[in-house]
Amino acid sequence: MNTIYREHKIVSRLLAVLLSALLTVPLLTSCGGGNRTATPPPVDDTISGRNVTNINPANQPEVQKGLSTGQKVGILAGAAALYYLYNQHKNAQGEGPQGKYYLSKNGRVYYRDSENRAHWVTPPPEGIRVPESEAQKYRDYQGYNNRATGRDLTGLTSSSAPAI
Repeated sequence: MNTIYREHKIVSRLLAVLLSALLTVPLLTSCGGGNRTATPPPVDDTISGRNVTNINPANQPEVQKGLSTGQKVGILAGAAALYYLYNQHKNAQGEGPQGKYYLSKNGRVYYRDSENRAHWVTPPPEGIRVPESEAQKYRDYQGYNNRATGRDLTGLTSSSAPAI
């Protein structure tokens, strides 16, 4: 009887050690170097005050009174300007501020640089002047003709955008 007890004790201890070792394997493997190909975190260029959209005011149409509707200009700021910029760049080729833009799940627009880092796009504070015929597409969004009311960009996410 004593030998049977001793055998059960040894088997129980070996089983406990084996199970303990198996439980520590996930802990040890999760502390590894991590995924070396993971994309770096997004860069918020709005903090430094840089305007990443590179919009040249000289290229924007002049606001003139007394012109026909086709020649008038609408001002897009805020969400309307971001959506306009996104639509202008969503099919562009390349990287950086002049390349392809994406719409994030949180309703912000971004582009990726050559290191695959995401950069948030910020429209200029004075807004973007676009032909009124084109501006009409954005009349439901915040910032259309400097309006404070309207839709934001949440819920418009693109299925082809890499997740942030």
